[in-house]
Amino acid sequence: MMDKQYLKRTILKGEVESTLLNETRPFQIYLPPNHDENASYPVLYLQDGDDYFNLGRLATQANRMILDEEIHPFAAVALPVDKSKRTSEYAPIGDWFDHYLQFFTEELLPAIEEKYPVSTHPDDRVLGGSSLGGTVSLHLALQYPQEFQRVLSQSGAFLEQTLDKIGQSGSLGYLEIYQTIGKSETAVPTHMGNLDLLARNREVHRVLLERDAHVEYSEQEGDHTWGFWQRDLPIALTFFFEK
Repeated sequence: MMDKQYLKRTILKGEVESTLLNETRPFQIYLPPNHDENASYPVLYLQDGDDYFNLGRLATQANRMILDEEIHPFAAVALPVDKSKRTSEYAPIGDWFDHYLQFFTEELLPAIEEKYPVSTHPDDRVLGGSSLGGTVSLHLALQYPQEFQRVLSQSGAFLEQTLDKIGQSGSLGYLEIYQTIGKSETAVPTHMGNLDLLARNREVHRVLLERDAHVEYSEQEGDHTWGFWQRDLPIALTFFFEK
């Protein structure tokens, strides 16, 4: 049975007014156990953030690892998405994709850093997501290299446009990416048809290396589900925040 102290999580709710998206966006922020309001914690920004908290059990897993002194304390910002708008905002073919990238960088980031005890240094920011959440996280780092240089991608649903964007980039020596994919993800059903995400992640891995990115890549037993991503999270958190 899990120790009760692991379950004492500090999760605050907030919102940011967006002129770029023409709406108010809610978010949640997890702060580490015994956090210091005057500190400057590294921070993990999560696409599909409510799913990472509810299905990935991120806050509970982070609490345990921090209290057991396996990793450094960090904060996590969970940004939910309206599922009906998800492809439009997260996919490079989406109508609102460029607006979302700009919102994330120019509106969300300053709002978080102004109010909460998080670091403002690019080395201390990690962008994370699964499936299309991994896609948009990588594109943010490619589009805004001065702001974002570390990416956590679980089963990234990468499209041809992602390969093109990497190919058009110069050196990606600044980029550090944790990239995992399930060995069973060879025919993942999407509204764009069945996608062989295993093959596509191998392609992305190859072209990232060609551009000198630092990639921690692994193919694991798993499929396109939260069961796989939840199991993988402690490994990813250790990669970015290990003591």
